[in-house]
Amino acid sequence: MNLHGNKRMRHFAALVCMIFLSCTLVRAQDVSYNAAQGTDFSKFKTYKWVAIKGAEQPDQITDGQIKQAIDSQLAAKGLTKVDTDNADIYIGYQVSINQEQQFNTYDTGGGYWRYGGGMSTTTTSTIQIGTLAVDIYEAAAKQLVWRGSASKTLDPKAKPDKRQNNLNKAMAKLFKNYPPPVKK
Repeated sequence: MNLHGNKRMRHFAALVCMIFLSCTLVRAQDVSYNAAQGTDFSKFKTYKWVAIKGAEQPDQITDGQIKQAIDSQLAAKGLTKVDTDNADIYIGYQVSINQEQQFNTYDTGGGYWRYGGGMSTTTTSTIQIGTLAVDIYEAAAKQLVWRGSASKTLDPKAKPDKRQNNLNKAMAKLFKNYPPPVKK
């Protein structure tokens, strides 16, 4: 392959990498959690849904989708949902939808980017960043014992099946951290 063809191949490879990275960064869900030290999570067997006063709540359909995604994760952890006040833990959540600007830049050819031989084109778009925060309270002590959040989880513009799939994936990723690992 001649030098000119080699430049084109590297240029194409760099363009493909940039496109892949921009797609990956936009879709990656970030999860985090925190837990009260000294809490014996093994004693929790039942839970009840509660509303967090003053927290932003979504519409009824999205509320049902969120609860279904969390219910399935808690059931997999051996917890049973109850409607009575004598549950071991209370579960509540809140949502936040923010907007961020996404910048997509690509080179239109003509040489290496670092040497300034080609033209670059940048487009911007607004993306919705939806964060879901889940709180778990020990009912007897009325204390927060676990909090987890997943960002890039709620997209109000997505189709219903994509929304539910995204929620299910995010909650599976988030609840890998529940109960938190016991330190020895």
